[in-house]
Amino acid sequence: MLTIAYIGNGKSANRYHLPFALKLKDKIKVKTIYSRSGRQDWTPIDGVHYTTDINDIYNDPEIQLVVVSTPSKTHFSLAKDVLNHGKNALVEKPFTETVAEAKELFDLAKQKNLLVECYQNRRYDSDYLTMQKVIAGGRLGDLLEVEMHFDYFRPEVPTNVDHFSLDTSYLYGHACHTLDQVIAYFGHPDDVHYDVRQLLGADRMNDYFDIDLYYGALKVSVKSSYFRIKPRPSFVVYGKKGMFVKADKDRQEADLKRFYMPNHADFGVDQPENYGTLTYMDDAGQYHEEKVVSEVGDYSRVYDDLYETIVNGRPKVVKDDETLLQIQMLATGIKQCRR
Repeated sequence: MLTIAYIGNGKSANRYHLPFALKLKDKIKVKTIYSRSGRQDWTPIDGVHYTTDINDIYNDPEIQLVVVSTPSKTHFSLAKDVLNHGKNALVEKPFTETVAEAKELFDLAKQKNLLVECYQNRRYDSDYLTMQKVIAGGRLGDLLEVEMHFDYFRPEVPTNVDHFSLDTSYLYGHACHTLDQVIAYFGHPDDVHYDVRQLLGADRMNDYFDIDLYYGALKVSVKSSYFRIKPRPSFVVYGKKGMFVKADKDRQEADLKRFYMPNHADFGVDQPENYGTLTYMDDAGQYHEEKVVSEVGDYSRVYDDLYETIVNGRPKVVKDDETLLQIQMLATGIKQCRR
């Protein structure tokens, strides 16, 4: 068994972590959850020790992995503390605020023969996995362009923030999802163009980004805004022979928000109306348009990966250089923010 503790007992831990760790009952044991305030806004989990003393985690030799699920500005200091107490660390995204902080954590982990890794659960989004399946099928031909959108219509969020700060910036808080997907699948880009804005004006919240990554003739665009009353498709892929459109995002988050948990067989599973559309010309010049059955997303695969790495010695899935590249891109983009 892999025995886990959590630092933080808020939405992140209870919505995006615990349901998936608890799903793997034959591999994962959740032992302790620490929060500074001791507030319990979520239903307590039977058999879990809740504490306001972080030493209950640090001094427990049974705990192998500590999940840092706290506000982003605390990630570096807490992850460093975890490593210095001899525990492996899984850190919510954004991993750190700077490349230097990320490097320090990776170097410290190597010195202590421990793991520190960023929680990149959206590598297991249904729409992202389906895009990969379509590309691998080859019917699009050589790729020319990929558009990835992560849109909201939540104008009340930026209007309620009256000054710029890194920890509330949209780029750090949301591009950390999509940039990792690009890096994980397409690798290191040849060039990057950033368009990062504060649509409400100077010294307001960063509420928009449009980032283009270039891979030879291929352009991959990552776009997001708080002001899209109708969201753009989640993925659009163009090739020399056709295109694929996946309008709807992965359904896991939507199910979690209504407390429909991963113990249901149809949790996060697309219905036919959610399937993407593949349109292409075959080698005989015949036109085709067909629905593509979605891959099943499953965030518990992150914990399965960690089990295999920590217990069985398999290489890390989220590589250090991928995380460093992502932090570098976030830092570069925010410096170019039009303020």
